[in-house]
Amino acid sequence: MIKEYKGYLFKDREISWMLFNERVLQEAENEETPLLERLKFLAIFSSNNDEFFRVRVAILLRNQKIGKRSHIQFPPDVILSEIQRIAVLQSERFNRAYEQISEKLEENNIHILDLKELTNTQKSAVVDYAKREVMPYLFPVIIDDLKHVPHLRDRSIYLAIRMNDSKKAYSPKHAIIEIPQSPLNRFFILPEDGEHKNIMYLDDVIRTSLNRIFNIFDYDEFEAYTIKLTRDAEFTIDDDSEDYKRNLLEKIQRSLKQRSIGSPTRFVYDADMPKVMLDLLLDKLQLRNVNLIAGGRYHNFKDFMDFPKVGKPEHYYPNYTPLAIPELDNSKTMFEAITKKDYFLNHPYQSFDYLIRMLREAAIDPHVQAIKITLYRVAKHSNVVNALINAVKNGKKVTVLMELQARFDEEHNIYWTNKLQEAGARVHFGKPGQKVHTKVCVIYRTEEGKKVTYAHLATGNYNGVTSRIYCDHGLLTKNTKYTNDLERLMDMLFQSPRKQKFEHLLVAPDNMSKRFEEAIDNEIKNARAGKQAYIIAKMNSLLDENMIKKLYDASRAGVKIELIVRGICSIVPGITGLSDNIRVISIIDRFLEHARVYIFANDGNEKVFLASADWMSRNLFNRIECGFPIYDEEIKEELRAIIDIQLNDNTKARLIDSDFDNKFVRNDGKPIRAQHAIYEYLKHKYGV
Repeated sequence: MIKEYKGYLFKDREISWMLFNERVLQEAENEETPLLERLKFLAIFSSNNDEFFRVRVAILLRNQKIGKRSHIQFPPDVILSEIQRIAVLQSERFNRAYEQISEKLEENNIHILDLKELTNTQKSAVVDYAKREVMPYLFPVIIDDLKHVPHLRDRSIYLAIRMNDSKKAYSPKHAIIEIPQSPLNRFFILPEDGEHKNIMYLDDVIRTSLNRIFNIFDYDEFEAYTIKLTRDAEFTIDDDSEDYKRNLLEKIQRSLKQRSIGSPTRFVYDADMPKVMLDLLLDKLQLRNVNLIAGGRYHNFKDFMDFPKVGKPEHYYPNYTPLAIPELDNSKTMFEAITKKDYFLNHPYQSFDYLIRMLREAAIDPHVQAIKITLYRVAKHSNVVNALINAVKNGKKVTVLMELQARFDEEHNIYWTNKLQEAGARVHFGKPGQKVHTKVCVIYRTEEGKKVTYAHLATGNYNGVTSRIYCDHGLLTKNTKYTNDLERLMDMLFQSPRKQKFEHLLVAPDNMSKRFEEAIDNEIKNARAGKQAYIIAKMNSLLDENMIKKLYDASRAGVKIELIVRGICSIVPGITGLSDNIRVISIIDRFLEHARVYIFANDGNEKVFLASADWMSRNLFNRIECGFPIYDEEIKEELRAIIDIQLNDNTKARLIDSDFDNKFVRNDGKPIRAQHAIYEYLKHKYGV
C-alpha cells in the first residue's frame, strides 16, 4: 500500500511493519537456520505480532471510531482490512513452518507428543504430573448460562471446552479454562526413552485430565480448542496536571492494571473449532469489529523462547565469545584508559561489562563524587542499577532519569525505581509529554583539584540482557566536546527546563531534526555543484514525513543514498525521477540490528553521527533523544568498516523496494553474512 501526497510517495507504516515481521518469519522458514533457532524465530514472530495488535491495531481502531486519519496514510478501515488479509496469510505460513520444523525435530528424535501418541507408561507420567502439579492451578468457567463470559486476560491462552454425551442424553455443555503460566512451564518433559526426547505442551497435559476436571457432570466425550484474545495495550497519562511527577508512579501502576482489560483487537482460535462453538464464543465474548485469525492447535508461540534445551550443538547457533579490548583489560582503571583515548564498544561482539566495570570502579573510587544516568529499558536483573545502588552506599551522589513509560518495560522500571529510592538515589521521571529516550551516563571525578567528567554515550539501552542480542554502539570518552554539551543536557533533564545551546550533540526535540536536515541540504548543494555527495543511514525505522521528503529531494539532486532499515520503512526506493538514487536493505539475522548511524559525505570530509533516535516524528519531536558525532579518526574508520560490511551483505540482507516481496540480496560476489563478518573483522582488528 503506497500513498501519494503532493508528489511524494509513502508506504503505509502498518503494512511496512508487517513486512518486517515477515522477514522474521523467513528466518523460521529457512532450512539453513539451525533447527531449534527456527523455533525461536517463530517465538519472536509471535511476540511481535502480539505487540502489533496490542498497540498499532488498537490505535487504528481508536482512530476509526473518531474519524482520525493521516494525509500520508490510507483511512483506518482500509488499513485494517489489509492487515486482516496479510495476518491470515502470515498465519498460514507460520503454521506450515511449524509443521516443517516439527517434522525435522522428529527426524532428530525430538518428539512433541499429543495425547494419541503416548505409551501407557508416558500417559501414566502425564496423568500423575497433571494431578500433582497442574490441576491445582485450573479454574474452569461454565459459560452456557452466562450472559457474558468473565473477562479473558490479554495474551493469556485458554482452552475452550465442549462436553458431549455419547448417548445423547444430555445437551452439550461448554467451558473455558485458562492455561496457567508461572510457576508452571509451557512444556512438560516426559521421562527419557533411549535417544528420544519427548516433550508435551501443557495444553495437552490439561487435555488428558478433562474427564477428571469435569467429573461432576455425566459427560464422556471432550473437545478442547485453544483461543487467545489480544487487547488494546495503550494507555495515556494526564501530562497537564500539577502533580505530574509526584503521582506519575501511581498513575502508571494503575494504568498497567487497566491494560489487561483493554478493548479486544484480535481473536485467535483453533481453525478446527466447529463453527457453532466459534459463534457461541464470539457472542459470549461480545467480539465485534475484531480481527479474527484462524490458527493452529497451539497459540502463544512466544513460549518457544523457553523451549527445553534438547538436541545437538548444530541445532543452535554457535556460541560467540565476546571479544576483548586488550587496552581496557590491561588498564589499572577504566578512568586511566579513557584519559588516554576514546573507546568504541560494539555490542554484542564486545562485552557490555566494560560499562559495568566503569560503574563498579566509580562506586568505590574516592575521587568520584557523582553519577548521572538516563535509563529507558531496564533488565529484570540489572547489574547497571545494582552498581548505581552500590555507588550510593559508598557515598556517591547518584541521580537517575528513569523513563517509567517505556512500553512493556514499565513494571521492571517501577521495581528498580523503588530500589533506587530506597537506597537513597535521586530518581526523576522525565518531562510531561516527552519520553526520555537518551542513552547517556556521566561520571564526575576530581583530578588534580579540578572536576573532570567521563561519559558513556550509546545507541542502545543500559540493559545487560539485550546487550547480548542487540547490535549497538557505545562511546567511552572524557573529550570536553562531548562532556560540556552533556553538562547542558543533564541540566535540562534534571534542573532547568529552559532551552540549551548544544555545540556538538544533536538533541531532540531541540536541534536534532534541524541538524540532520542541514546535513542533507549540504549533500544536495554539493551534488548540484558536481562535488562528492552521498548519505548512508542505518536505523530501526524511517517514518518521519519531512526526513523522507528530504531524502527524495536529495535523490532527485543526484545524491547517492544507502539505507539500512530494520523495521518500518515508509520511503519507496527505485522510482524513476523520485528515488532512483535510493537503495534500502534490511538485515535480519541472529542478532537484532538496533544501532542508529548517520553518515554524510560532506565533500570528502565525512561527518559521522551515532544516535538514540530513528527518523520517526516521535523521536525527532516528541522525545528527548541524543545524537553525537564521531571525531576520533580510528573509531570513525572502524564504524565505517562495519557499515560497509552491512551494505555488502548478500546472505541475510533483504531488498526493500516497491514490490513488498522481501527478496534476499543475491549477487555473484563472495558470500558475506554481515554479523559473522563483523565479528571476524573485530577479532582481527583487536588481535583476539
